[in-house]
This record gives sequence, structure tokens and C-alpha cells, in this order.
Amino acid sequence: MMYLLYGTEKFLIDKEIKKISNNIELININTYDLNVDHLNKAIEDSETISLFGEKKVVIVYNSYIFSTKKNNIEQNIEVLENYLNNINPDTILIFVLYEGKIDERKKIVKKFKEIGKILNFNSSSNINNIVKDMFLNYKINNSSINLLIDRVGKDLNILEQEVNKILIYKDDDINITDDDIIKLTNKNIEIDIFALIEAIVSKDKKKALDIYYEMIKCNEEPIKIIVMLSNQFRIIYQTKEMYKKGYTENDIASILGIHPYRIKLALNSSRNYNSKDLLEYLKKLADLDIEIKTGNISKEIGLELFIINL
Repeated sequence: MMYLLYGTEKFLIDKEIKKISNNIELININTYDLNVDHLNKAIEDSETISLFGEKKVVIVYNSYIFSTKKNNIEQNIEVLENYLNNINPDTILIFVLYEGKIDERKKIVKKFKEIGKILNFNSSSNINNIVKDMFLNYKINNSSINLLIDRVGKDLNILEQEVNKILIYKDDDINITDDDIIKLTNKNIEIDIFALIEAIVSKDKKKALDIYYEMIKCNEEPIKIIVMLSNQFRIIYQTKEMYKKGYTENDIASILGIHPYRIKLALNSSRNYNSKDLLEYLKKLADLDIEIKTGNISKEIGLELFIINL
């Protein structure tokens, strides 16, 4: 059997790979990366027939041969086309592409559809159902799931980590409450930072101040907030500029070393701001940082005045 798994939801793709692999008795799993490996190596491995008839999985990452983008090294697609005419039934061949689209016009895509399965794992609208599945047989209502998402964000990898913490703590107690979520999970300050940036750039002073005061109540350090604001504005600016030059979300995430979900949020935010304003906010925050560190203004009042003087 052959699969092409593509989409921006890396968590769901990796989960599907585990599901496929766990459904058969395996001797080994071999992985390849088309940014560093030639396609013919993966195909030769797939073609190799075991003397004892064991099943194996061959996983091929960065399979840009199915998209408009090219791999770092030239790939001979003909070897795959030939393999499609005579596949090895003892091999599960999985192509993986962490991109939102494949190129439906390509001959190899059309031929693959006839032989294998193509599964799309782009941003899911049923995130609540996914989180509910993470809780296994434990009981949790939709309100508590929403509270969890509000606290830690929509990154499925982070959500899984937080859910696992809750399950370990609860052990045999299968009822998950709001108190459990508040007590056991770490609130993601970046969620508040995005809300604060949104309010600051839209010059909604009241909302920005309300968010800021709430963060201070939660014992967030003003200097830390300034640094995170600066980092977020910088990411939004870099994302905006790189996207204009034709880079994909995954390209940008790879270059900046940032999770794709954060890039997605930054890209959405960047559409509302022009580059000049973003640079101006970065300069003002840098000046404020200097003013605080040189003792010309207190850290508590400095950021408050920055918001008031928007």
C-alpha cells in the first residue's frame, strides 16, 4: 500500500503515520528525506523483497515532488513512476509533505491517485474533537476543552503535552474539571501577547491596558512583556517580508526556527499592518527598553505610558 500524507497539521500527519505503522507486524521502519536523499534510494528499499516475507514501512519526508516546490537536490521522478507499475505488496510506502497544497496538475500526482491513497491534513476545524480524543476514556465537557484551548493555544503538540500532564495527575479519577485545567496547565503568555499586539496596533488603548493590567496581575514581568512584544512584532515583520518574496509558511518556519503555528498566526496578523508601522513599534519598544535599563523610567509605568501614548 502507498500513502501521500500532506498538510500543515504536522501533529495529525505524524499520528497517521503511527496509526498506519501500528496496524501491521513490522520488522523495520526506514526513513528518507528528499532534501538530502535521492528518491531512487527509497524506491530501491521499497522494491527489496524479504526472504521471509516480513512487512516493512518506508517513509519519505519532504516529498516536494508532489508540489510546485523543488527539493534541495534533483530527483528522478521516473523511478517512482516505474515503481507504481509494479509495487511491492510487502512494503508500506508513505510520502510525507508538511505543506498545505500538492500540485494536482502533475502527472505523478494523477498517477499516484490511481494506485495509492492521498490524505489531506490541513488546519482542522474540529480541534475540540481532536482534543477530546486525547483524553481517551476520561470525561471532559466542551466548556472545559475550550478553557484548555484558551489557556494553551491551538498548537496540537502543545495541547497533547498539557493533556498528558493532566492524565498523569488524575490517574484513576476519570472526571476532568475546569479546576484541573487551571491548576495543572501552563497558561501560554503568547496568546495574551497576540491579543495585546492586536489592541496596540489597532490603537484600542482601553483593551490594551485591560490586557496589560491582567498580565501584571498574573505576575508577568513588564520587561518580559516588552521583550515578547518586540519578538512578536519582529516575527510579524519578518514573516510579512518573506511571504511577499514567495516563501511558504513552512519555509519561513524552517528559516526562523519557529513552529509553523506561530508563523500562521504572525502571517494572519501581518495582513493588517504595514511594514513601516511594524518597524516603528520595534523602535519605540527598543527605546523604552533603554529608558528602563538606564533608570529614566520605572518598568511598571514605562509600558503603560507606551500604550497610553499610542
